[in-house]
Amino acid sequence: MTWAFGILLFLLTVAAMEGVAYVAHRWIMHGPGWFLHRSHHRPRTGNWELNDLYAAIFAVPSFVLLLGGVQLGWWPGCAWIGAGIAAYGAIYFGFHDVIVHQRIPTRYLPRSTYMKRIVQAHRLHHVVETKSGTVSFGFLVAPRPEALKATLKQRRRAGVRAPVGAAADGSGGLGKE
Repeated sequence: MTWAFGILLFLLTVAAMEGVAYVAHRWIMHGPGWFLHRSHHRPRTGNWELNDLYAAIFAVPSFVLLLGGVQLGWWPGCAWIGAGIAAYGAIYFGFHDVIVHQRIPTRYLPRSTYMKRIVQAHRLHHVVETKSGTVSFGFLVAPRPEALKATLKQRRRAGVRAPVGAAADGSGGLGKE
């Protein structure tokens, strides 16, 4: 396999992982896997939450593909695909855990329109603390925050948690309407 094809396979895998992440988040984490993901929609007490087990679960295919492609004589493309899955996981960790949830202290402040949109979309996802009724399941591709706010309003804010020190205007922390 040529390096050029391997790199292309790697990049295609990273891009495809956004779709895999969307599907897993919407129909697994907010479905039968809610028993683990629920902890991520509640205030964290300590450094870890049950939802962190998903990182280990999603690392298994990457590890197996890397092992097979590098050590076990499988098709070499398996290693490139495994590396692409691992790269998406690293990107996800950086955006999700470091930038959005600030689990590792940083002074980073989103300035670009793209980064502000991703952060706001994910925060709007977290205003809903129930299994259903939430918005924005992707991570690197996010709908416009105005559209997400409109969807939450249309759903009559079912499951939306009241923010600490919520305003009496009933905005639910979603901004002016």
